[in-house]
Amino acid sequence: MTSPAPPPPAPTAPHGPPRRVLVVEDDPTVAEVVTGYLSRAGYATEHAADGFAALDRAAAFRPHLVVLDLMLPGIDGLEVCRRLRRADGGTAVPVVMLTARGEEADRILGLELGADDYVTKPFSPRELVLRIGSVLRRAESVPPAAHSPALRAGDLTADPGGRRADRSGRELALTSREFDLLVFLMRHPGQVFSREELLHRVWGWEFGDLSTVTVHVRRLREKIEDDPAAPVLVTTVWGAGYRFDPVEGAAAP
Repeated sequence: MTSPAPPPPAPTAPHGPPRRVLVVEDDPTVAEVVTGYLSRAGYATEHAADGFAALDRAAAFRPHLVVLDLMLPGIDGLEVCRRLRRADGGTAVPVVMLTARGEEADRILGLELGADDYVTKPFSPRELVLRIGSVLRRAESVPPAAHSPALRAGDLTADPGGRRADRSGRELALTSREFDLLVFLMRHPGQVFSREELLHRVWGWEFGDLSTVTVHVRRLREKIEDDPAAPVLVTTVWGAGYRFDPVEGAAAP
């Protein structure tokens, strides 16, 4: 990791108490730097050094976000993420994963399991705090329902105010980022967006791994399409990006 710079402040909590962040990291030096930096930024932190301890601490501490290393003793970070998701029906606490540069396959699998973001080691603590703040702001932003009417396309409905989506009356178990992606696409029907544009406008990132977008589009299709292998709602425009097609989607069986 690079030398720490002054940390950016934590997002302001609506009711005053600081945001709780659970840091799951088996390297004591990394854990000390990360928890110290988060504490100075205004977060309340706890640390777990292995996968089993992480699940116990998550149940007791009830964090607003988990920073999760992939390589852990006991059970690895992917299994921890899987169990956190299972605990709350697929919409559990936001997760920011820490990965090594050579773990691309694990990183993609982590995103498929519902991780909200990842930071690659070695990393800047300041970047990590910025990513955490971005994930928390997006997860906790609930626009007033009066200014965010429900979006509809055939039997698919998304309610930005209540952050709920359903199809044929059945609520969809979307992660925070999947929901944001769906709402953004439904608000711009028929418009093509490249992966770079989606990374900037949905994730708020100026740069990043474009496979993040690819994985989330695939996960979203699995939850809203009749046949994810032949999508009619979120379609691919080869060489250009992705497009939401409400007319075709409404006609789908």
